[in-house]
Amino acid sequence: MKLQQFTDHCYAFTGAVNIGYCQKDGRGLLIDAGLDDSAIKKVLKQLKQLDLPLDYCLITHAHADHFGGASYLKKSLNIPVYAPLLEAAIIENPILEPIYLFGGAYPIEELRNKFLEGPPVSVDYVIVPGENVIGPFTVEVIDLPGHSYSQAGVLVEEILYAADSYFGHEALNKHVIPFIVDADNTLESLERLLHIRCKGAIPGHGPYSEHFHEIVMENINVHEDKLKALYQLIESKREGETVENLTKEFLTLHNIHVKNMGQWLLFRTTVTAYIASLIRQGRVRFLLADNEPKVVAEH
Repeated sequence: MKLQQFTDHCYAFTGAVNIGYCQKDGRGLLIDAGLDDSAIKKVLKQLKQLDLPLDYCLITHAHADHFGGASYLKKSLNIPVYAPLLEAAIIENPILEPIYLFGGAYPIEELRNKFLEGPPVSVDYVIVPGENVIGPFTVEVIDLPGHSYSQAGVLVEEILYAADSYFGHEALNKHVIPFIVDADNTLESLERLLHIRCKGAIPGHGPYSEHFHEIVMENINVHEDKLKALYQLIESKREGETVENLTKEFLTLHNIHVKNMGQWLLFRTTVTAYIASLIRQGRVRFLLADNEPKVVAEH
């Protein structure tokens, strides 16, 4: 994990999961906290070596790879934590993620791992879209839902910490079908990114860029292509198909072979999010027959 400086006050610890950092007037602000204790300890070690302050932590959204280190941070330094309201509910009760992935039933042990359920953290302050003051920092919180329910982007001076509203090229290629909970919100957030004025942006997974609009457009194209491919798959099933079978065929179509239940449920959530978008467009619907819900194309 490497500390990269963008402006006099804005930095990021870059790695598999980027962690934003800002310092001003002797105060320091972290934006996200990494996956676990190990990640945040590396951050704290570098801050100490560089004699940089740390006083606040803002969590952009309630996925374990972005808040998993906050528990250690709070216990060791008693630092106040900030987060959007709905994300805060999950951060404080992280079992909610495996619960919703498992369809609302109490999750099996296989799903209760550090990648899907981070340690619970008490959120001290709720951030809202618009201007928020955190110590000496005036940050603009930008509503960027889609990947998560109320994910926040954070604009500090001229730098946009974009969370997982978009993915870098390498991350897009790795995941093939990016995780989302709402396809329409995802596309609206990506469109919003194209109109934000800033010096540069850094996503949760990917490099900092002053020309980030190109990769944002690539993200838009990925989701539009996935929506088109899924609709064509549904349209080919004249009598309809279940979400589970559509997920299986959609993964096979993209040459994806899942290795565990958690991974499969993440992909199913994305497929369901695409289906929900197609339903809102009036292009598909659910048909319940013989106690089996199937997705059918409208003709």
